Amino acid sequence: MTAQSGELIASQIGANLPYLRRYARALTGSQSSGDKYALATLEAILAGEGHYDRELAPKAALFRVFHAIWSSSGAPAGEYEDESNLAAKAQKHMRRLTPNTREALLLHTIEEFSAADTGAIMGVSKREASELITIAYEEMSRATAGQIMIIEDEAVIAMDLEAIVTGMGHSVTGIARTETGALDLAAKAAAELILSDIQLADNSSGIDAVNSILAKHGERPVIFITAYPERLLTGEGPEPAFLISKPYTEDQVRSAVSQAMFFSSTETLKA
Repeated sequence: MTAQSGELIASQIGANLPYLRRYARALTGSQSSGDKYALATLEAILAGEGHYDRELAPKAALFRVFHAIWSSSGAPAGEYEDESNLAAKAQKHMRRLTPNTREALLLHTIEEFSAADTGAIMGVSKREASELITIAYEEMSRATAGQIMIIEDEAVIAMDLEAIVTGMGHSVTGIARTETGALDLAAKAAAELILSDIQLADNSSGIDAVNSILAKHGERPVIFITAYPERLLTGEGPEPAFLISKPYTEDQVRSAVSQAMFFSSTETLKA
């Protein structure tokens, strides 16, 4: 590898690293576990031990190296000493899913890879990748319906999110437009999952609202939605395991909600 090509690859990796870290956290259900796999991916590439396929698009090439490492480790679902906490219970459930389905679903929906690229990353055919995605949707749809709180100041988006989650069989406890409104809503009705925008009306913070709710009412899964995900995936502090970019697709919301219900991860951002 020439110095020039090495610099190009480094630039490509840097541009796509936030999305690899997002994927790794959603896959493992933990920021710390996800980042360990992302770091191992970078180390493998730098050491020349990871096959960075320059015939693939840069993002797909990076994810393919990650998957080689992930697969060689046995694609583990997290193990916890305290089997009573929410994350441990969710990971135990994840271990009962058909192998490779959650990977295919996340790659296709959250990271927006085509079935062909998903197959290339996972080392399977396009047809196999499509079948894994279909199986994932079927298995996720069997999850127990839950109560969801929506924190979103744009009325059209809030209504769309409500339609998506109710179409999945969940119920919406209410919609809040501000931090104060979210705290009031949380006090009135318990939600099993929070779906929150980052920037709210009156310039209040969805992050502050969520952290306050979790501190007062206990842990529960959280999904953040933002138009600028790269600003939140900096590695400088706690980050959300589930983060959806605006504009989003219905498949992305469905996938994130299903995954979050399984993982019940409550890692949130610090304002």
